[in-house]
Amino acid sequence: MRRAKAGARSAHVTIGQVREDPAGRVTIDCSCGMSLTNGPDWTVDEHIRLHRAEARYLALSTVAPAGMPRLIEVDADRLPRVD
Repeated sequence: MRRAKAGARSAHVTIGQVREDPAGRVTIDCSCGMSLTNGPDWTVDEHIRLHRAEARYLALSTVAPAGMPRLIEVDADRLPRVD
């Protein structure tokens, strides 16, 4: 599980320069290819933190032992169930 967490950390780092558009939106790219942007109720820093947390969660869920108790319902691949 430690390797999965470290892999997620290294696969999701910000790259390039921060860009600001005329409307005041701030964007920076992630090494995974996603652009992280601020919004009306969140900062770009909060978006970066959420993105990295989701990446860690998915990486850990993939390698976690089957049957390990969870806080949320998961599908057969041990990933979050989306209704």
